[in-house]
Amino acid sequence: MALKSLFTRIAAVALSAACLSAFAADPFPAKEIRLVVPWNAGGSNDIAARQLSKILADDGVRVIVDNVPGATGSIGMTKVANAEPDGYTIGMGTSSTLALIAQGLTPLKNEQFAPIARVTLDPLVLLVPVGAPYGKDLETFLDYVKKNPGKVSVGTPGSNNLNHIFALMTGRAAGTEVIAVPYTGGSKVIADLAGKQIQAAVLKPSESKGQIDAGLVKPIAVFGNERLKNLPDVPTFKEKGLDVFPYGPLVQMAYLVAPAGTPAPVMDKLTQMFRKAIQSTQFRQPTEAAGAVVDDLTGAALNREINNVQKSLNEVGKKVFVAEKK
Repeated sequence: MALKSLFTRIAAVALSAACLSAFAADPFPAKEIRLVVPWNAGGSNDIAARQLSKILADDGVRVIVDNVPGATGSIGMTKVANAEPDGYTIGMGTSSTLALIAQGLTPLKNEQFAPIARVTLDPLVLLVPVGAPYGKDLETFLDYVKKNPGKVSVGTPGSNNLNHIFALMTGRAAGTEVIAVPYTGGSKVIADLAGKQIQAAVLKPSESKGQIDAGLVKPIAVFGNERLKNLPDVPTFKEKGLDVFPYGPLVQMAYLVAPAGTPAPVMDKLTQMFRKAIQSTQFRQPTEAAGAVVDDLTGAALNREINNVQKSLNEVGKKVFVAEKK
């Protein structure tokens, strides 16, 4: 009996060794990687994901973009958090999801994810339809908002996020309130804005550039401290003497994450592959031309940045949205 048990143990050890050998001979990635974008197709995060997919394809890595919109990114990111931590399902995190975490509007926690690399930093702008009587400049728009308290609609991709915060701060700049209208993605917001179904929108330049160039919508102010290189004629709220950061700085960013518990060798490979793609000319050039900022932040440094942004949102979101509900 003891001899039989010994043989069983030897067979088990041999089988384990064979599995490890097979794993070593079949390095990551051995199949396609699914990149979950928690927004509709056509938005800036989706566009960035598909650009990265094409670049990685040239290196023989197949990345499938999976759009899972809903609940300001929470549904898609929950899918990532619950995925097998093997590196074959990753996601596009954003400041919008961090804002939900700050307000307790999602059960998600940052500890459920392992940061890979930051994709973009995205400034936000206030846009109006071309030809709107209130769309000459920021002063004209704020005067219109002041004369129509609680009646001016401002579209945002998602709710309870940075876009929503800035929509509310626009109302405060006019001394009144606006109606924030949430959508499931930037592509839907810009379509309705161009069609004059809403009166204004808070969006990234990268998801509105096509309509700006086509003369359908007009950016009238930047939510930032400096003008944008690709929109040099558009003033900031700050230079107009308006503070849209009264509770601290806010950063809109997109970054890649894997489920927590993904093995270190797999994380290293993911970071190496995506960092190379993000830093490539094929990605940086069109992304920066569209108004986004591409830097080089990965791993532990990215994790620290996510935690810093989370701390700011814990304070800012609470003050802005609690005040809105009163």
